[in-house]
Amino acid sequence: MDRRSFIRKAGVAGAGAAASTVLAAPAIAQESPKITWRLTSSFPKSLDTIYGGAEDVAEHLKAATDGNFNIQVFAAGEIVPGLQAVDAVAAGTVEAAHTCSYYFWGKDPTYAIGTAIPFGLNARMQNAWFYQGNGNTLMNEFYGTQGLYALPAGNTGVQMGGWFRREINTVDDLKGLKMRIAGLAGKVMEKVGVVPQQLAGGDIYPALEKGTIDAAEFVGPYDDAKLGFNKVAKYYYYPGWWEGGPVVHAFFNQEKYKALPKHYQDALTDACAFANTNMMAKYDAKNPGSLRELVGQGTVLRPFSQEIMSACYDAAMGIYAEMSSQNASFKKVYDDQLAFKKDAYLWAQIGEYTYDTFMMIQQRAGKI
Repeated sequence: MDRRSFIRKAGVAGAGAAASTVLAAPAIAQESPKITWRLTSSFPKSLDTIYGGAEDVAEHLKAATDGNFNIQVFAAGEIVPGLQAVDAVAAGTVEAAHTCSYYFWGKDPTYAIGTAIPFGLNARMQNAWFYQGNGNTLMNEFYGTQGLYALPAGNTGVQMGGWFRREINTVDDLKGLKMRIAGLAGKVMEKVGVVPQQLAGGDIYPALEKGTIDAAEFVGPYDDAKLGFNKVAKYYYYPGWWEGGPVVHAFFNQEKYKALPKHYQDALTDACAFANTNMMAKYDAKNPGSLRELVGQGTVLRPFSQEIMSACYDAAMGIYAEMSSQNASFKKVYDDQLAFKKDAYLWAQIGEYTYDTFMMIQQRAGKI
C-alpha cells in the first residue's frame, strides 16, 4: 500500500470514528435523561430517623445516576398533609411519597397489610416475605389498581404499645378510652372498647396535652422522646402487637415509574432497599439509649396483660375472617402472608427465640 492510499483510507476511517462519537452522545443522553421528581413525606423533619428514609432514597439515587435522577423531599404539610400522601401520588400532584400504607386502609383494608397488621410479621419476616416471598408481587398487584407502584423503604422494628394517662390492666380498663392508633389496629381496639383516633405524628402531642385523647401510640423510644409524649402521659406500654415489623414504603405514580429507563428503575429499587435496611439499623442503635432516658425522667414501663393480649388477638382473627369474606384482594394477600408466617415462626422459635432468650438472661444477670 502506497503512502497516499494509506492516508486517504485512514482519513475515511477517522471520519467514521468521529461520526460515531457524535452519534453516540445523544444516545447516551437519551438513556440517562435529566429527571427531577417531588416526594411528599408523611413525617415531619424533626423525626430524623423515619423522615430520613426518604432522604436516603434521594441521596443514593442521585449518586447511582451521576446526578441525573433527582428526588426532592418535602416534609408532611409542605405540599399536602401527611395522610394525603398516597392520594397526591395517584393523582399525579407529586411523583412519589414516603409513607405507611396502612394510613390508607379506610380506602381498602388491603393497604394495611403493606405496612403491618395486628399480630402479623416481625421486621425480619417482613423483609423475607417482601423480598423472597410474594409480598412485593402481591402488594403491587393491589397498588397497581390504585395507580401506584411501591417498594419497601424503611422499617422501625417492633413498636411500643403507646402512652397512657393511667394504668391499663384489664380489658374493662380500655372501654371508652380515646386512643390515637393507626391502621387496622384501631378497628381491633374498637372491638375491645377503645375509641380509635387517626392523627398524623405532628398532631399527637397537642391532642394528648389538651386531653382530646387519653392515649397514643406512635413508634418507639427514640421518636416518642423527640415528640415529648412522656411530658403528657406517664405510662408506657409494650409491646406494640399491632406493629411487629411495620414497613414504610416509597410510593410512585405508576405511569411515571413505568416511563423510567430500566436502569433508573433498578437504581431506585436499590436506593429503597438501602433506606429499608438503614432505618432499621438506626432504630436498633438509638432506641436503647432513649428508653433509658425516658425511664430516668419518670416514665413507667408496663407490659400489656395477657388478658388484653389474648382478647385483642381473638378480635383481630375475627376481623380478618370477616374482611376475607368480603374483600378478595385482602384475602389473597392475607392468606399468603399467613402461610408464610406459620413457617417463619416454626424456624424462629428454634433459632432466634432460643438464642435471644438465653442472651437476654445473661444481660439481666449483668454478664453482658
